[in-house]
Amino acid sequence: MPIRPRGFTLIELSATMAIIGLIGVFTVPALQSVRYAANGRKAHTELLSTVLTASHKAALHGVHTVICPSADGIHCQSGFDWSLGWIAYIDNNNTREREPEETLIQRQGALTDARLISTSGRTRIVFQGNGGNAGSNVTFTLCDKRGPDKAQTLILSNTGNLRQSSPNAGAIAEACRF
Repeated sequence: MPIRPRGFTLIELSATMAIIGLIGVFTVPALQSVRYAANGRKAHTELLSTVLTASHKAALHGVHTVICPSADGIHCQSGFDWSLGWIAYIDNNNTREREPEETLIQRQGALTDARLISTSGRTRIVFQGNGGNAGSNVTFTLCDKRGPDKAQTLILSNTGNLRQSSPNAGAIAEACRF
């Protein structure tokens, strides 16, 4: 009985590798897109969580709370780019600057593969003792690495509600700069 050789021929191996390569070409970009979308949703969820927590603390304790961009997780920074993170704290002396003795309510670290910017005039969100947002509505534009066509606008009303809308071209251009 003759011995039958085992294994693959070079042609079979080449065909298998070509098929695996083609599968990779189509699935890797799709998986990246899913990951970027998930990072954008996470940023949206984290912002909503911070807004709800700060509003609740303000109303529950009858104090002012502030949400502001913060790269170090301790102090507010100037500017309207929230991508490096933000903090929420109880503002005992109503200065809109966090003092060492003021209680930190929530800390959010830097966003991954997403950018979040606010209306240029609104670098602080202040909730009054009734839980309402002082000042005018603030508009956030959120863009993940899927690009400008997937950017979204999040509008925070004076009552603390966060709703989605369509972003304008200027906000998209600013938020989608990676």
